[in-house]
Amino acid sequence: MSLPRQLREKSDFDQLPDDVPVSANIADIEEKRGFTNYYMFVIEVKVKGGGRYLIFRRYRQFYALHAKLEERYGAESNNGPFTCTLPMLPGKVYVGAKKEIAENRIPILNVYMKALFDFSGTNKLELSFKKGDLIYLLSRVNKDWLEGTVDNATGIFPCAFVKIIKDLPQQEETVNKVRCYYHDENMSTIRDISVEEDLSSIPSFKDLMELMRKEFDQDDIVLNYRDLDGDLIRLLSDQDIELMVSQSRTRPSEKHFFPWKLHITHKDDLGVYNTSPGIGATQTVRST
Repeated sequence: MSLPRQLREKSDFDQLPDDVPVSANIADIEEKRGFTNYYMFVIEVKVKGGGRYLIFRRYRQFYALHAKLEERYGAESNNGPFTCTLPMLPGKVYVGAKKEIAENRIPILNVYMKALFDFSGTNKLELSFKKGDLIYLLSRVNKDWLEGTVDNATGIFPCAFVKIIKDLPQQEETVNKVRCYYHDENMSTIRDISVEEDLSSIPSFKDLMELMRKEFDQDDIVLNYRDLDGDLIRLLSDQDIELMVSQSRTRPSEKHFFPWKLHITHKDDLGVYNTSPGIGATQTVRST
């Protein structure tokens, strides 16, 4: 590369705002149990000014972004004058590197603590540091001990030896619940199933059916919901799921509960459905 070009590129970089991201690396991978088991990638983003922050993305979000970039800027794109060759997106087998990534995880954000006193660890689990050291806070072990890292060493130490400058961010509750009514010949029961999904998530019919079969240990079940008239409607496809979610948005819901509710019945039990339009909800299904 010629010297004038190097100087020009350096000048262009210097003019960028300090909050412009300049690199992103996978810091950790977290396994989640949602409508189906999935992995959440923890990405450390560094900005020009030296700061850093974390973003959390599922694999499918990387895939969707890659597809959009390919559509707009790929070699076969006709949407604009600029095209580029995008790298191949690694397959889901990449999560096999979870252990190696976790062992080399980076500090969560910027400086969190400053050491008030010297602390000498008495075993391999404890972190040693000097008064005035800046320590990255990784987690709270309990009310008396913290986990942190300094000078490429990681360990636990007493809270009383440090002053927290910037605390760990408050994490929102990621475990929400699906309320299910299970109906058999003799009784109806309620079961609340926990999933690590955002309340705005819409599951696929396949994932939801597999989850319910596993939870209730039954293969001959079908999924239903109550429509705006109170009648049971059998779910058969992704489109049915979307309609159920859409109708549920007009109804009140409890905190950390999905606004839609499932009614689980046996495949051959057709008596739960209202076959007389206009009469109202069937009385065959017993509410709990």
